[in-house]
Amino acid sequence: MNTPFLTSVLTQYHWSLSLYSGIGIIALTILAKRLALLVPTFKAAGKLNSETFRKKMERPNYAANQKWNRKWSVFYLLVIFGLFLPFCLTARAQPWWKTPLDIVVILMVYDLVYYFTHRFLFHDNGFLGGPLLKIHAVHHRQHVPCRWDSSYIHPLEIAIGLSLYVASIFMLSRFMGNFNVETIVITWVAFSEINLHNHDLWEADHFPFRYLSTMSEMHHTHHKTFTGGNYATISLLYDWIFGTLDHGDERKVEQKSEAVST
Repeated sequence: MNTPFLTSVLTQYHWSLSLYSGIGIIALTILAKRLALLVPTFKAAGKLNSETFRKKMERPNYAANQKWNRKWSVFYLLVIFGLFLPFCLTARAQPWWKTPLDIVVILMVYDLVYYFTHRFLFHDNGFLGGPLLKIHAVHHRQHVPCRWDSSYIHPLEIAIGLSLYVASIFMLSRFMGNFNVETIVITWVAFSEINLHNHDLWEADHFPFRYLSTMSEMHHTHHKTFTGGNYATISLLYDWIFGTLDHGDERKVEQKSEAVST
């Protein structure tokens, strides 16, 4: 016999919406990749990164890390889509403006949480001593990353990153109400593609690709130095706010305290 608590849990558990979200994410990812190939700049970048990745996969240690993480990623995704997302989804109709608002809120809240995690747990910034520094150092073995180096990473760091993202969605859904399937689909694809692009080998720095060039360049600077800044992943907003933009030149890291003192 179902208890009131179990009945309440089952009522809130929308496994079919989670399944639709997964299918939608796959479909939108495939569509986005095919559309990107129609743009010469994206096509050239894809070729450059694919060739670089193929050469890196010839190294046994590199290939082993990628293979290991693919297996762990499947497990993590099953947990996410089976145990957490079903409690965050709804099929209710909503105003047209709520979807873009929800997307921005989810991404920026996640980015804020990730910024502090990356800065104080993955790096030694004097506050906590970087307790996960050695784990994060696996990712930083790639001093000049390519697109798929976003997944050259310690399995525990994958779990942490995905947990922060899903926890952001879950907690926000408690305050903002459950999110529609299209919101989760678009947000997940944006989250994934932005992280991939940050590692892209990218050569076009002209309009309208200048911002994409900046994001890739700033993250590559982060990989090279392993100390400076550029800790956020979705945008540079929080690095700008907290004074941790690292341009990789003689300016080093822009510290707000220095700006105030001058």
